[in-house]
Amino acid sequence: MKNYKLSLIIPTLNAESLICSLIDSIKAQAVVPDEIIVVDSESDDKTVELLKKYPEVRVIPIKRKDFDHGKTRDMALRQSTGDYVIFMTQDAVPANKYLTERLLAPFFNDDQIALSTGRQLPKPDATRMEQLVRTFNYPAQSRVRSRDDIPEMGIKTFFSSDVCAAYRRNIYEKLGGFDYPIKTNEDMFYAAKVINAGYKIAYCADAEVLHSHNLTLKEQYQRNFIQGYEIARHRDILGDASQESEGMKLVKYVSKELLKKGRVFSFVHFGFDCCARLLGSKKGRKQAE
Repeated sequence: MKNYKLSLIIPTLNAESLICSLIDSIKAQAVVPDEIIVVDSESDDKTVELLKKYPEVRVIPIKRKDFDHGKTRDMALRQSTGDYVIFMTQDAVPANKYLTERLLAPFFNDDQIALSTGRQLPKPDATRMEQLVRTFNYPAQSRVRSRDDIPEMGIKTFFSSDVCAAYRRNIYEKLGGFDYPIKTNEDMFYAAKVINAGYKIAYCADAEVLHSHNLTLKEQYQRNFIQGYEIARHRDILGDASQESEGMKLVKYVSKELLKKGRVFSFVHFGFDCCARLLGSKKGRKQAE
């Protein structure tokens, strides 16, 4: 019999085509959350209407203009009651019924683990390039990360994603939670707080969700512009952790795998994709100066 309470929080915006299958998948988990909270940013489709058939789901409505990646999630967590709180996004799909159970498991093995993050597998429609990026960023081996891993892993020591992540409530509150206002990467900067405070992060390779995006070059540029902007603003939290070394490892891995299979067009497209990432990140960092 479990002796803890689990909350699950999902921010939504026009999730009509996704939300029912996600809630149904959550209800079918081996460990079902004690409460499910949806924070909806004025969806103008049937998202909120569809959620009415789930009495166990609590909907918190907010103005779309008020949504903030850090502040909105922080507000929802503080209104929740769980000892552990899982965040997911509306487009993440649990790969099986053991997602929540496996995401929580590290907390019970080590009370210094403050954050647990899952593995993102590419969706069936993902391009080969996107499949390889996911494979690189979300390997098949689980690992617990601490301050000792910074020399080896650089900025990837702080790698986390609220697409699928669980938080130990008492440490979250002790560290002050997410920073805000913030445009993106609230998860990574909180993870940096965790590491800097001497706590640990668990990457759970067996806690799997399907989640991927086939971004256009413009979308990739915009995404990395925002990330570059926020990384520059949070340099004090990230310290001297290297970002470039992990970026080069990703480029080499994906390029090698594409060329090995003779995917020349994909290799060329990946080159343009990398340029969009680099240019966007540099522009964002410059704007933050």
